[in-house]
Amino acid sequence: MPLEHQVAVVIGGSNIDFKARSAVKATPQTSNPGHSSMTPGGVGRNVAENIARLGDRVHLISVVGEDSMGDDLIRHTEAAGVSVDQVARTSQSTGTYTAVLDVDGELIVAISDMAAVAELDTARLDTARDLIASASVVVLDGNLSLGTFNHAVELASPTRIVFEPVSVPKAAGLRNAIDDRIFAITPNRDELAALTAMPAQTDHEIATAANALHDRGVRLVWVGLGERGSMLSSSTGIVEIPAFPTDVVEVTGAGDSMLGAFCHGLLAGASPTEAARLGHAAAALTIASQHTVRPDLSPALLRATLDNRPT
Repeated sequence: MPLEHQVAVVIGGSNIDFKARSAVKATPQTSNPGHSSMTPGGVGRNVAENIARLGDRVHLISVVGEDSMGDDLIRHTEAAGVSVDQVARTSQSTGTYTAVLDVDGELIVAISDMAAVAELDTARLDTARDLIASASVVVLDGNLSLGTFNHAVELASPTRIVFEPVSVPKAAGLRNAIDDRIFAITPNRDELAALTAMPAQTDHEIATAANALHDRGVRLVWVGLGERGSMLSSSTGIVEIPAFPTDVVEVTGAGDSMLGAFCHGLLAGASPTEAARLGHAAAALTIASQHTVRPDLSPALLRATLDNRPT
């Protein structure tokens, strides 16, 4: 398919992020001084916005409430370049993600209320059947129910399907749905352990757990290692990709930008390793900003970051 006809479809969560950051090293079980903010969020929605800001065609399939937060989400997402024709509305309140960050921007705890996304069922997916089947890359996030996830995989196959587990509980809930129709999975260590019911802390354990997913037919397992970078596992072995050095302002959204830039690379015909490096460049740019999705993210900025990386 010509590059100009490449299109991504992202199926998953959309919500409002509430972020509270401590102004000093946080002390548990008491009030801490700090500041708070409210921004558009949701793993699926964030990934779609990152893809759009990198210049690619992308459709979001999600559900938001019939409320002012839902209005804001749709307006912002569409303005960023994402097609929102398949974002449904529900009488449920728009989902929320509340994160508490320490003074250094690291996550202390988060609470996710994604009841609205539970309305994203098989019937809603069927309304986008042709769109899903014609995509070049389909991203599924772990906010989907088991039934919806399985139906999305059926509709998308044999398109390249990328699965982002989102969290340990959600990864565990979708463990039995993983098979050879999944092209790539993008867990961290703990999510990899949940997906395989195997330990995944040491490099050897990560390799063994990734091989368990390869045995199920998954082609790529891209394991996030935080500040260290990532390990990209395939049938030919493991490539370790270092993180880009950057000043940490806030970590929220780093994983979503990594995945968005990875998909951008796949759409452009990059190898998985090249696409993963693009992901790390995008993550470094996002971490260095106060935004969950950098509004100035662009192919030129991404390329400049790659070109200026330390050798």
